[in-house]
Amino acid sequence: MGGKIRGHAITLGDHINTDVIIPARYCTCFDPEYLGQHCMEDLDSNFFRKRKPGDLLVAGDNFGCGSSRESAPLAIKGAGISCVIAKSFARIFYRNAINTGLLIFECEGLAEMTRDGDLLEVDPETGLLSNLKRSKSFASAPFPDLVREIIALGGMVPFVRRRLGKKR
Repeated sequence: MGGKIRGHAITLGDHINTDVIIPARYCTCFDPEYLGQHCMEDLDSNFFRKRKPGDLLVAGDNFGCGSSRESAPLAIKGAGISCVIAKSFARIFYRNAINTGLLIFECEGLAEMTRDGDLLEVDPETGLLSNLKRSKSFASAPFPDLVREIIALGGMVPFVRRRLGKKR
């Protein structure tokens, strides 16, 4: 997966639903760059302008609740967000994140002590999540190697294409 990831935190609350992540009016397109420009705009109309490529989203409970649209994790990726860390994820969002290659971690405690702009470091191989500004680290269960490979390749479609190509 390519080592540790560092980026600044953008904090969100609990129950951030897929309609907030990407409003339905943009779900006629599956281009991640287009979706990314509209990511979180109903929550914060300046989100896309304020975020920087490589930033990490930090949220509370039930991130990604609502509909099962795969455009939600695509929008987050298209906005340049490198990882989402939440206290918990809605199950369908969790699976869609893996399917689209979005790195996510469930973690108790990190959201409560993280503020906007804090520098975070994530180690996808070990699951160690660190808030460098506050000198606090948290353990999260890392994904198995196969799931990390799916995410590293950009999701299930590139993963399956690669597997099929190796069989030919």
